[in-house]
Amino acid sequence: MSIDTRTPVSVPPRSPARRAQDGGSAGERGLNAVSHGLLVVWVLLGVVPLLWAVLTSFKSDREIFTSPWSPPTEWHFENFVRAWTTANIGRYFINSAIVVCAAVVLVMLLGAMVAYVLARYEFPGRNAIYYTFVAGMTFPIFLALVPLFFVVQNLGMLGTYHGLILVYTAYALPFTVFFLTSFFRTLPGALVEAAMLDGCSHSGAFFRIMLPLARPGMISVGILNFLGLWNQFLLPLVLMPDQERYVLSQGLAVLAANQGYRSDWSALFAGLVIALLPVLAVYIAFQRRIQDGLAVGALK
Repeated sequence: MSIDTRTPVSVPPRSPARRAQDGGSAGERGLNAVSHGLLVVWVLLGVVPLLWAVLTSFKSDREIFTSPWSPPTEWHFENFVRAWTTANIGRYFINSAIVVCAAVVLVMLLGAMVAYVLARYEFPGRNAIYYTFVAGMTFPIFLALVPLFFVVQNLGMLGTYHGLILVYTAYALPFTVFFLTSFFRTLPGALVEAAMLDGCSHSGAFFRIMLPLARPGMISVGILNFLGLWNQFLLPLVLMPDQERYVLSQGLAVLAANQGYRSDWSALFAGLVIALLPVLAVYIAFQRRIQDGLAVGALK
């Protein structure tokens, strides 16, 4: 009978820090799984209705009610032609494009100039002006509809393109100033000082140096303004009573209301898809620029 004289190897117990680290890793994995599951559900909630509306826009009126969840058996592209011409979606689309594009250009120019001054110059009342713009973001727009209607009417701009453009500009200006002020503060001021020493004016330093440097932020806030103004409904509903100058949101509301008297649901869905196309195109084309602009402003 032999005796084992080898010294047993003792396994040291895990330290509390090691046990906490292992538990933290398991907890992080569980949290990641839950967050990814919620993101998948969120994507499905956004994509499935959109895909259903696109497929429904190619169906006939009878097929919309008999087989609402199946793909179209026959693709009716004439629905879009009928929505564009008969339902006047084309006219409303052009009106929206004129008003929104002009308002975005104007609000970006004015917002960038105001934000640059607030970010780079010291003067009495600067903080009061800045926080006034910030407070404008929290003011509910529906509380200003009645006085805004009378102001625009007294100025003789009710039912005009330029009246709605100016209101859109004022509506989007607080967010633009708030966003770009923080962005301009992250840009290097030494370049402006060097330009001023070389004889550059204040406006020259802004347009030639600071504005090109702020291009990521400008693109980001410009796209966000475009998406918000394109979907605006309350302001044109109050300030644009002339049906010939309705914007797209008003035109879709009129088209939906008319379905109580005639069953042209396929044209309604086609009009909805036409209204969605510019928003989807802008977002898909510039989504990386939006992310880059927000990331640059945060990292700097």
